[in-house]
Amino acid sequence: MNSAEIVRFAAPLWRWTGGNGGNWHFVTAESAAAEAIAAHALIRRLEEGRARGFGSVRVEVRIGESCWTTSVFPHSEGGWILPVKRPIRRAEDLAEGDMAEIELRLL
Repeated sequence: MNSAEIVRFAAPLWRWTGGNGGNWHFVTAESAAAEAIAAHALIRRLEEGRARGFGSVRVEVRIGESCWTTSVFPHSEGGWILPVKRPIRRAEDLAEGDMAEIELRLL
């Protein structure tokens, strides 16, 4: 992972069950991590003249040995949420409530 624009934080994995029987798992970036993501989003918005869908920010994520590209999304309750798919949770032996060490490279 390139060292430019790296955000690191630890957060518990939480589950949201919503419409259509969805069963989604997330971690929430708060405090300094959330501020860094918001600043990056603002700079991108100014550079591109528009925001990405749902106000999202593209990121490369590392949890343990797993690395993938996805987006983080602003959370209505504050901070930014990162979806963590089942293959990642299995590979890193993560379950709801477990603390995850997250490294994001802001794209």
